[in-house]
Amino acid sequence: MSYRVLITDDTAFMRMNLRKVVEKSGFEVVGEAADGEEAIEQYKRLRPDLVTMDITMPKMDGITAIKEIVKFDPDARIIVCSAMGQKPMVIEAINAGAKDFLVKPFDPDRVIEALKKAAG
Repeated sequence: MSYRVLITDDTAFMRMNLRKVVEKSGFEVVGEAADGEEAIEQYKRLRPDLVTMDITMPKMDGITAIKEIVKFDPDARIIVCSAMGQKPMVIEAINAGAKDFLVKPFDPDRVIEALKKAAG
């Protein structure tokens, strides 16, 4: 089974890089979002199996978006992919409902490992 992934990041370059890694590992990218509000809207519409979520974005940050998505779907599988790797931020993301936390610049193998683990 091919898992469906929603990529959320405010930079097009990072979305493109993540898309390459995700698709190379056999997952299907069903959507991309540039901020938290867009991520929530696309999650509800597309119902992806997995979400990659940046933290620092315009309009709505990733932590708030994670909370809203988990409120909508308690089984949501979200992996944070952020340059903000400080321990309090990681803990806040996990407490909000994220399944894993990747620090940018990311290692493609680590992204694939996190996706497979979250896909269960």
